[in-house]
Amino acid sequence: MSRVQLEELRGVIHPPGKLESRAEHWAGRLYMRSVSLRITRLLLDTRWSPNQITGVMVVAGVLSGVALLIPGLTGAVLCVLFMQLYLLLDCVDGEVARWRQQFSPLGVYLDRLGAYLADAAVMIGMGFRASSLGLSPYLVAGMSAGVGVLLLKASSDLVHVARSDSGLAKATDQSVVPRSSGVARLRRLASGVQLHRLCNGIECTLLLLVAAVVDQARGDLRATKVAVIVVTAIVWVLVPAHIFSILSSSRLKK
Repeated sequence: MSRVQLEELRGVIHPPGKLESRAEHWAGRLYMRSVSLRITRLLLDTRWSPNQITGVMVVAGVLSGVALLIPGLTGAVLCVLFMQLYLLLDCVDGEVARWRQQFSPLGVYLDRLGAYLADAAVMIGMGFRASSLGLSPYLVAGMSAGVGVLLLKASSDLVHVARSDSGLAKATDQSVVPRSSGVARLRRLASGVQLHRLCNGIECTLLLLVAAVVDQARGDLRATKVAVIVVTAIVWVLVPAHIFSILSSSRLKK
């Protein structure tokens, strides 16, 4: 099979507006889509299906959290590498699907399952790391953060479930804006601060790597412990705020 040209491939798998959409992660726009474009071209000559790629993505996301059980810089570096692999495959599976026109509900389900498991695994892994694999308040905090990120994702996905069960079309970007101008201003302010990104496994793994470097220099786990408390606090501020934002928007209105 002759290999497809990059520009031809890009025109199909990166359609207009794809990289500018709200769903596109900043790392995808910054560098990962350039990498995934080339990996996708290689995989088009193989028998790998989009769903098989997504399955490997799910494993990589979980391993990112498991890697945090390894002490020192080694665990933190592996954690970041597995999460970057997760992000790469999250790009590649959709790109292969768009090129081959192979879409399925199973693929969507696996993709969402991977997002749930990857972020929760990192949160729980950082709790174990901060507690030195023993029982401590940091382990409880990490598990609490894991539950929190699951609630954040579930509350968003439940909007689609509620609309679908009510016979409504998918919510538009405009419906996300709160009906109250005051709530809308608070939402814009919170988005500008960008602290919510630490609830995402990609950013959280980078924070934990920085913490691991500081811990290595200090000879203790203080930086990691501070990171656990900060991330957990942000998660549990965002949970009720996110649910309130949904209820105050037009997403659940006919």
